[in-house]
Amino acid sequence: MNTELTVTFPGNKKVDVEFKGFTIKTDQPPANGGDGTAPSPFDLFLASIGACSGIYVLDFCRNRGISLEKARVVQRMERNPETHMVTGVTISIELPKDFPAKYRDSLVRAVDLCTVKKHIMNPPRFAIETVEAP
Repeated sequence: MNTELTVTFPGNKKVDVEFKGFTIKTDQPPANGGDGTAPSPFDLFLASIGACSGIYVLDFCRNRGISLEKARVVQRMERNPETHMVTGVTISIELPKDFPAKYRDSLVRAVDLCTVKKHIMNPPRFAIETVEAP
């Protein structure tokens, strides 16, 4: 199954992505010549890891009738100071004191199934080409 998205350029350093009926807006921070009106593409990439982890926490807890009122996911990134590349990601699942202890390890295993993380661990191949516009 193939899927497709379309990228357009609405002005300055803004880049919009049309995908599955949604418009995902990106921009660069002012320090990089943008207007800072939306997250940068790389920020969205990092956020997608946290959001994916969050949906696994949400589904796990809802399927067991466990409240998420005081729960949250905090993601921390380590960067190489020279290359500025992310060298490590830590996902902390903060749970209320009354979270059932018997589910803690299972919750970690559930979040480990995150599809975004799985794609990073087993990256797709990339092909980049130029084609004539219609």
